[in-house]
Amino acid sequence: MMNAAAEAYKRQQVMTATPEMLTLMLYNGALRFMTEGIGAIKEGKYEQMNISLQKAQNIISEFRVTLKMEYEISHQLLPLYNYIYDRLVEGNLKADAGPVEEAKGILTELRDAWAGAMKKARQEKSVS
Repeated sequence: MMNAAAEAYKRQQVMTATPEMLTLMLYNGALRFMTEGIGAIKEGKYEQMNISLQKAQNIISEFRVTLKMEYEISHQLLPLYNYIYDRLVEGNLKADAGPVEEAKGILTELRDAWAGAMKKARQEKSVS
C-alpha cells in the first residue's frame, strides 16, 4: 500500500515538473543508477550491475538526442555525453567500477552546474 502511494507521488512530481526540473531529476536518476551499478560491481552482482548501468545509459542517450544543436552549449555537451556513455558501456562490459566512477564524476559536475543555473535563474526572476 505504501509503495503504491510513493509511486503515485513520484508520478505526480514528474507530471507537474518544469522542463528544467525534469532535467535535474534525470541527472539525479542517472547518478543514482551509476551509484547502484558501482555497488553491484563491487558486490559481484553482475545482473543488477547491468540493469542499473543500462538505465544510466538510457538517460544519457536521452540527453544526447534531445540536445538542441542550434545552441552553442549543445555542441559542448554532446562530446561530454558521448564520453560519459562510452565510459558507462566500458564499465558495464568489463564489470569495472573505474570507468563508471569517472562518468559519475563528470555527470555530477554537470548536474551541479545545472542546479546552480536553475537557482540563479530563480533568483533573477524573483528580483525582476
